Amino acid sequence: MTTLTPTGSPPPPERDDEALAPARDRPRERLRARGAHALADAELLALVLGSGVAGRSALRTARALARRPVRELAAWPFARWLAVAGVGPARAAALCAAFELGRRSMEPVTGSGAVRGPDDVLPHVHDLVRARREHFVVLLLNARHEMDRRETVSIGSLNASIVHPREVFLPAITHSAASVVLVHNHPSGDPEPSEEDLSITRRLVQVGDLIGIGVLDHVIVGSRGVVSLRSRGQM
Repeated sequence: MTTLTPTGSPPPPERDDEALAPARDRPRERLRARGAHALADAELLALVLGSGVAGRSALRTARALARRPVRELAAWPFARWLAVAGVGPARAAALCAAFELGRRSMEPVTGSGAVRGPDDVLPHVHDLVRARREHFVVLLLNARHEMDRRETVSIGSLNASIVHPREVFLPAITHSAASVVLVHNHPSGDPEPSEEDLSITRRLVQVGDLIGIGVLDHVIVGSRGVVSLRSRGQM
């Protein structure tokens, strides 16, 4: 039902500041003139969103999103974006892709030093330290123990049905890795291994021995520290 004003007519449509703003003050023009670093979070989000929808500009949607921390938005899965007014499948995909590119841009250059212990592993997985969901990744090493690739095996809760040996070792076989390092995070912040962590590790070590790709370590990261199962003698 339409709400009427005291005069009996429908209320005027909500102002769209983006449409009313001079062209030079719009996000795209400001980026062109001053660079991306000069834009606010809402303006950057508006540029990723592109165009708005009927009755709702991209900037209006972006301003609502910018009330949340960017770190929180970066962790949203595709389905969560679809729940936002003004964000359909195409815009949800663009936002997921933009945040993933941002994460990848922070990854260190591969082959920049041998991985000999947990201190060498952490620079390659620093983004996992404060991740809100569990990620299980495998670092593929060459014969000199340099990291050639980082592969994400699963995102979600860690259990034996998700972390299957074929998913762990398929990229290692495909890319001719000499050995691997397993890494996963604990969103709770506590890096202490669970019995499930230890069970999965033993299983993967056995499979690695069978196919000739050694598992050098399983490193668990959290905001309160890092645990190396190899250093603890637990694998």
